[in-house]
Amino acid sequence: MPPAQHSLTVRLPSATTDAALAAALTAAAELWWPGDHRRPRLWTEYVPAPAVSGTAAGRRAAEARRPVASGHRLRAVLLRYADERREEVAAGPDLILTAAGSALDARSLRLVARVLRGDLAPDAVTPLAGPLPLDLRLDEETRRLASALALTVGRYEGAAAVRVAVPVPARDDRPPYALGALDGYAVFTADLSPGRTVADLLTTEPVAPAEGEEPPPLELVAGDGIGPATLPTAPGSLPVPAHQVQRVRQQLLTSPPDTPLSRLNPLSEAESAEQRACGAPLDAPASSLRIDDAFAAQVAARPDAPALTAGSSTLSYAELDRRAEVLADGLYAHGVRPGDLVGLCLPRSTDLVAAMLAVLKADAVHVPLDPEHPADRRERTARDAGVRLTVEDPALLTGHPPRPAAPRGEPGSPAYVIHTSGSTGRPKGVLVPHANVTALVDAVREDFGLSPEDTWTCFHSAAFDFSVWEIWGALLTGGRLVVVDHWTTRSPEDFHALLVRERVSVLSQTPSAFTQLAAADRVAQETVDARLVVLGGEPLDARPLLDWFDRHPEDRCRLVNMYGITETTVHVTAATLTRRDALAGSRSVGRPLPGWSVRVLDAHGLPVPPGAPGEIVVGGAGVALGYLNRPALTAERFVPDPLDAAGRRLYRSGDLGRLLADGTLEHLGRIDDQVKVRGFRIEPGEIRHVLLEDPAVSAAAVTVTGGDGGDAAAVRIDAYVVPAPGSDEDPGPVRERAARLLPAHMVPATVTVLPALPLTANGKLDPARLPAPAPASAPAPAAAPHEAGPAAVLAAVWRDVLGVEAVGPDDDFWDLGGNSLYAIRIGTLARERGLPGIPLRQLYLTPTLGALSEALARKA
Repeated sequence: MPPAQHSLTVRLPSATTDAALAAALTAAAELWWPGDHRRPRLWTEYVPAPAVSGTAAGRRAAEARRPVASGHRLRAVLLRYADERREEVAAGPDLILTAAGSALDARSLRLVARVLRGDLAPDAVTPLAGPLPLDLRLDEETRRLASALALTVGRYEGAAAVRVAVPVPARDDRPPYALGALDGYAVFTADLSPGRTVADLLTTEPVAPAEGEEPPPLELVAGDGIGPATLPTAPGSLPVPAHQVQRVRQQLLTSPPDTPLSRLNPLSEAESAEQRACGAPLDAPASSLRIDDAFAAQVAARPDAPALTAGSSTLSYAELDRRAEVLADGLYAHGVRPGDLVGLCLPRSTDLVAAMLAVLKADAVHVPLDPEHPADRRERTARDAGVRLTVEDPALLTGHPPRPAAPRGEPGSPAYVIHTSGSTGRPKGVLVPHANVTALVDAVREDFGLSPEDTWTCFHSAAFDFSVWEIWGALLTGGRLVVVDHWTTRSPEDFHALLVRERVSVLSQTPSAFTQLAAADRVAQETVDARLVVLGGEPLDARPLLDWFDRHPEDRCRLVNMYGITETTVHVTAATLTRRDALAGSRSVGRPLPGWSVRVLDAHGLPVPPGAPGEIVVGGAGVALGYLNRPALTAERFVPDPLDAAGRRLYRSGDLGRLLADGTLEHLGRIDDQVKVRGFRIEPGEIRHVLLEDPAVSAAAVTVTGGDGGDAAAVRIDAYVVPAPGSDEDPGPVRERAARLLPAHMVPATVTVLPALPLTANGKLDPARLPAPAPASAPAPAAAPHEAGPAAVLAAVWRDVLGVEAVGPDDDFWDLGGNSLYAIRIGTLARERGLPGIPLRQLYLTPTLGALSEALARKA
């Protein structure tokens, strides 16, 4: 790819005069570019230092870097030095020639220098504009370097194909004395998909770019004119470390041709060891207990302390323990035995928590069935789990004789099964042991300062694993748990009032629900006095937290973002958030909890370089036992840990993330959320992140729809936003700002303003309840039927291709949902209907119907 500009420094004879050099430049420029008013002129500057001084060298370097003025081909600057007048000094002045890369290639610049030195007559040079046909033959070293750069970038970006711009000269039939933009670039597309080998990569042939195609941002630069291409050296010009590219280049040179690309590693041994150390587990708690044993210790320590509040009823630890014993006796009387699965279909109440504890005391496994879910879903879940008994009325479990004493299972035996959604539509039951839950509480007890002084809320459904953290985080540390009823969870104002009334100190929320709570807090007369807020369950965008920090400073209320998965026991990492994180829009979810580990692996199961995206894989104390009655799926997702001598397993999360060099993890969304829009792989989470960076937006969601029947042009991105307090509800500025920050293929076709995002029962976004997207613009008046001019024909073409009912002269093609594929269709259909062809560039320059019609009229 031609550089932005070339520069050449020429030492001239000491006898050179300014007038003679200026005249030679003027005569040559008039001959080469007649009639061009922007012909170059000679500038002479005096350097008050000797030619061999550091001052002079710095001045020459600065002149060489200074950009050529817009629209100009060439700049010529003559530098004269302080020692030129001394007779004993033979050095003459320096001529600095700088040319725009789009106008003159490096060889042409050397021709200019030869003419100005008097070595070549101006009329021996043939002016030539535009590139000649390119010589697409690559020398072996350039091909190897392009391959190495593509493979290294592919590892960092998780890409299966990477394009590199490779500089190539004009063919050998280039005129010997030609002046003009002759050299160009070829596109080297490396296929890095699984199964490809070194031979496959090194036999890849470059192709000439298509007309009007934008060059790839990744590029090599021309060498000295005769040697192979090289890596760019300017700061920020490479997205990956240059030494890692060179390491891969050496591996390509020495590896057998049939070597799989997956075996090539950009990291050195030291870098690999450092990467393995990132995300390694901290020291785990000394021991783990069964949940019911850990609860019994709290009962013994503080039997009369309040344990559980629901509505106006509060049970002490001893009362809750006795209630659970009664229910456990009833379970036994109904045939429940150790290891049996028991369904719990109970509303949010003291009985729900007591029944959970009762199942554990009976050495059984509880399966929560949310009564708010449809009955057929609850039935399918119970049938999938194979429950022995479903508890819907706790009264049926009372009045039974005490069950016989019997030994109970170890801490590693199952405690509960929570079902998560499955890609096939069949929920997956995750089997979690006692020890995982007690290890989770022990891992954060000291850091979070959890104590009997705390009051927690159980806000979430028992069928959502966030409730595991809320219930046992409170009851295994001696705190009080306040069960929040269904209707209060649906009213941020009522929930806020409950937090104030119950003096809640530890609050757990999904980011979506917390956004609504923060809005209620903003207008409430009384302030929530929570000292710890744990955010989890879905990705967090930190910027909307700024408003919360204004009212709840960091030294009074600690905000912690926790990443986790049901299969790894609720939480895996933790990051304490600050105002600085909110301002930066941080995506960090922090470091692993003590006893947990995190790795980020590529599609081959190998660690990716630091900061590169890959699949988050979790190990350590929280990994579940597997999926209930799903051995094949368990084997696929719960895999052996090759670094663990004890044979423990890792869980492949299916989440995309990057592990930074300091051991912190950034969560980038679900891998299966990746979609292709007109050939580009995108993450809707990235678009949402940009929308939330807008101060006018407090919440956002992004959907990708269309493309049915394989029509890639019909794929569209729609955004939904909730305005920040005091912001205008006009979505136009939000989309305009997004268009400034995102590539064209990622800009939402529409932005719909909502008072609040619809949430599921678990407080997560409910995409099914998002309304139809608002139109990109108000319908414009259609052309009258009797109009038959070019503008009317073009309007009909737009309506047919874009699927809109009306188009007016001020309607913008891109705002109506246009894209590059639709632009091609419009050009084809326009020609079929007798209009001139419409290049893609023209649609960018004149995107409105009226402006485009005028441009076409001028061509006619």
